[in-house]
Amino acid sequence: MPEPDTRGPGGYLWWLVRRQPARVLCGGLVSAAWMGCLMLPPYFLSRAVDEGLRGGSMAALLGWAAAILGVGAINAALETVRHRTMTQVRMDASFRTVRALTRQAVDVGATLPRKVSAGEVVSISATDVMRISWALTVTGPGLGGVVAFAVVAVLLFSVSPTLALVVLLGVPLLVVLTGPLLRRLQHVETEYRRQEAALTTRAADIAGGLRVLCGIGGKDRFAGGYRRASQALRTEGNRIGAVISWIQALGVGLPALFLGAVTWIAARMAAAGEITVGELVAVYGYVAVLVVPVSSFIEGAGDLSLGLVAARRVVRILLLRPQVTDRPDARSGPPGPASMADRASGLEVRAGELLVLATSATAEAVTVLERLARLTDADVRWGDVPLGAVALAEVRRRVVLSDVDGYLFAGPLRETLATSRDDDAITAALRIAAAEDVAAALPDGLSSTVDAKGWSLSGGQRQRLRLARAVLADADVLLLVDPAAAVDAHTESLIAERLRAARRGRSTVVVSTSPLLLTKADRVAFLADGRVVAAGSHSDLVGRVPAYRALVARGGMG
Repeated sequence: MPEPDTRGPGGYLWWLVRRQPARVLCGGLVSAAWMGCLMLPPYFLSRAVDEGLRGGSMAALLGWAAAILGVGAINAALETVRHRTMTQVRMDASFRTVRALTRQAVDVGATLPRKVSAGEVVSISATDVMRISWALTVTGPGLGGVVAFAVVAVLLFSVSPTLALVVLLGVPLLVVLTGPLLRRLQHVETEYRRQEAALTTRAADIAGGLRVLCGIGGKDRFAGGYRRASQALRTEGNRIGAVISWIQALGVGLPALFLGAVTWIAARMAAAGEITVGELVAVYGYVAVLVVPVSSFIEGAGDLSLGLVAARRVVRILLLRPQVTDRPDARSGPPGPASMADRASGLEVRAGELLVLATSATAEAVTVLERLARLTDADVRWGDVPLGAVALAEVRRRVVLSDVDGYLFAGPLRETLATSRDDDAITAALRIAAAEDVAAALPDGLSSTVDAKGWSLSGGQRQRLRLARAVLADADVLLLVDPAAAVDAHTESLIAERLRAARRGRSTVVVSTSPLLLTKADRVAFLADGRVVAAGSHSDLVGRVPAYRALVARGGMG
């Protein structure tokens, strides 16, 4: 896929046009032909009046009436093709934008959630893609409007240079009058989208932590904050609605006023004998039809303004660069099981061991695991090789980090867990994660559909499915963040025993303070203020480290 133009929102929209030149050209030409043909019925009608009615020729009257009928049929066909072509233009723009954003999300990986809120990503996917696609509509009606404007000017010159001059000066003036409103629209739309993204993020956070909020009595407080932010967003939306309503009103009202003014001038000229009655009818028809392209100009300008705001947000995403990239001299990692050492924390993970990382601050432990997984570059050694020198593709294949918020994709359960493993391997992984009952409870087993994020499942079920998915990765080094926090003691004991057996010979690091996991560990590392302050067996640390003993006695992390 060609690289998008990220020099600015206008450049991005133009890139979408350049990616489908034949389709855009076809849409423009068909729109031009359609709007040009709209000018023919008034001309034919003027000839029917002057030659057929006033001239008393039935043949001329019937001939011009047939011409009007024929051009009407042609216009109907052109309108069908125009609408279909412009729909294809919009769909192509939408698909290209979605594909560019998806590829970018994959490329930047863990950098994306650090730079862009979840709410903004949702907002871009739900609204901005559509706004961008509608902005490209101007490539059809926009060109058609220019052609229609030129045709009317030529036709009016044949009737009256004065009327042609009024149209040539009046139509651009109508479009210019909407300029301040368009600038205002861009400003309020930008602010609205910013607030909308923040509110969407807050809603997702509240939904994700609803059970915790209910447990600590914070639901009403957070709901009140959300209500106030929602009302502020509604106020901002009303401001956008007011601006858009003015633009739409001008799109309808100004052409109507202009039509009345031109018709009044033409009527006075007809009364003075400067033009014929048929020419008066033609003038009215030309200007009445000209309302269509003028309205298209004004509404298209509004769509383009909103499209530029949306494109600016998309470009911001496309300009992100991953924090971690391959070095020019990237090389292979150790050929087999090897120890890992993080100098910043002093943590050493020995080859093939089950290590439990105990801490009162889960965020500090996650930061350590992110360095081991090379989600951020740090001074980490993997065997005799600096982790930062190993090719990223190999690190991602051999070192897997599974956290408590790992996304569960919608689809059949077997595809949610793995797309390239057979049912026997999936069933074995479910057993290790003590999640056999999850599949058994679903109506079609592994073929059952799982909702996005697994919202139809309980917290404990989602957690065990994430663990099963991590086990299926079959990584040399598996990093797990509190994988059994949402299950009962019996299930947690099963997970600890089965995980230890299944991962024998490969390195596994688990962040937890659960005694059931700590007692199964080959070694425990006690982390405080981001540093390992003690390491050994669980019983050893309980006997000689008071802070560790107090932490384990509480049985929880903050």
